[in-house]
Amino acid sequence: MPILNSTSLYNLLFSSEWKPFKEAFGFYPFIVGTLWVTAISIIIALPLSMLTAIYLSEYAHIRIRKLVLPLIELLSGIPPVLYGVWGVLVIIPLIQDHIAPHFVEFTTGYSVLAGGIVLAIMIFPLIISIVIEVFDNVPQDLRNASLSLGATQWQTTKKVVLRKSTDGIVAAVVLAISRAFGETIAVLMVCGNLAQVPQSLFDSAYPLPALIANNYGEMMSIPMYDSALMFAALLLFVIIFLFNAISRIILYRIEKRNN
Repeated sequence: MPILNSTSLYNLLFSSEWKPFKEAFGFYPFIVGTLWVTAISIIIALPLSMLTAIYLSEYAHIRIRKLVLPLIELLSGIPPVLYGVWGVLVIIPLIQDHIAPHFVEFTTGYSVLAGGIVLAIMIFPLIISIVIEVFDNVPQDLRNASLSLGATQWQTTKKVVLRKSTDGIVAAVVLAISRAFGETIAVLMVCGNLAQVPQSLFDSAYPLPALIANNYGEMMSIPMYDSALMFAALLLFVIIFLFNAISRIILYRIEKRNN
């Protein structure tokens, strides 16, 4: 309430000036940084996750499926801080020494691209497990009917399975976006944490969860700064709540249609 009483909502959301000790709180760089990292992670994760789910559901032998699925589920049990350490030791040097020199003169490697890659690995298991479950809910009779009419395995997958699973795939993506929005430690470790609007994949950023995690405990003695961080938490909560509500509505439609 203190920051909302002293600053307009428009300035909070669309101003790029972040000078807490002068009571200038512009959240635009943090919002854009969050969107950049989340978008990159979805762009990387979605195609690979879809291809993996299609293979495991429609093509893989049952033994391969039983072997691979537990390994994929194991990824979701790894603590986020370990993903962050992996990002610092592997992804940052890879970007700095091998990828970025082809596009920019200099980068530290701590960038939205690094955050997006680490987040993509983290949301792989979520998308794959949900999409496979959605594929399994498609009646086998539809597949058999398509194959009996002369369609190939891929045509059946594309024209029958994917079309019947559209809502579920959308729900999986929305849940993955919610997970990516709320991730803190791993992103905090690889994004650079600079309050700026990223102009390229190799620029550093400062996502909202990292802002809250880095500053909340230390800044509680400064009332307006404390209020600004609470506003950041509220903003993040509203975004994630909306995405989860959308996914629940979509999943409810799927269940209703199947019943």
